[in-house]
Amino acid sequence: MSDASAANPEGERLQKVMAASGVASRRVSEDLIAQGRVTVNGVVVDEPGRRVLPTDLITVDGTAIQTDTSKRYVMLNKPVGVVSSMADENGRPDLREFTRDYDERLFNVGRLDANTSGLLVLTNDGELAHVLAHPSFGVSKTYIAKVTGAVSAQTISKLTKGFDLDDGFIVADKARMLGPASGGASQVEITLHSGRNRIVRRMLDAVGHPVIDLVRRQFGPLHLGTLPVGRTRDLTKVELGQLLTISRNGGSEPAENEEIGG
Repeated sequence: MSDASAANPEGERLQKVMAASGVASRRVSEDLIAQGRVTVNGVVVDEPGRRVLPTDLITVDGTAIQTDTSKRYVMLNKPVGVVSSMADENGRPDLREFTRDYDERLFNVGRLDANTSGLLVLTNDGELAHVLAHPSFGVSKTYIAKVTGAVSAQTISKLTKGFDLDDGFIVADKARMLGPASGGASQVEITLHSGRNRIVRRMLDAVGHPVIDLVRRQFGPLHLGTLPVGRTRDLTKVELGQLLTISRNGGSEPAENEEIGG
């Protein structure tokens, strides 16, 4: 923590900020601090009385906590037929339907094409949105695709070894079949970092298995879970901590957290 933060009379006591963020009660927060499990701006702090500013970066056990309570973070299970825009110029269904009940002015992090459903993050945190959406930061996404035909092991291998598309080389981080083919169709789970337009559809089309249905199930550390199509929910404290940690690490994800445009 900077000396300015410690001495600033406008700052709040660290344990109070932690309690307000929902990490733990003030007393438990004091214990976490005393145990050396809390850092401020990358420095371990073991004195609960230290004061912090809203701009200070606080972590507990390496996970960032939300200190700016004006920011909102929402998960949407986007339906097919909805465009990833807050105002579609062609009059198609857009994201305003899912944001009008929030007091904050939310916007989408990245995009899913109209024919792709699944996990989309809505927020008013521009800095976090930039890190999560920009391909250079490499946040991974996982999709489940229903495709035509029976997908072979050789095709899965091609997806993970990579090949050339008309806009350059592409490779999946992971790919696997989800059960045997049925009714002339297969299900494939595919994870990749690329943010290229309609990349999952183009990859699967290139290997001879056009997409019938595509759902994004995971975005970085976030999992769609059982959230119904067309519904929203606020991120949990754990999910938000994971996202803020990624944002403050410049896009780096923990190895176990595998997960734009479909």
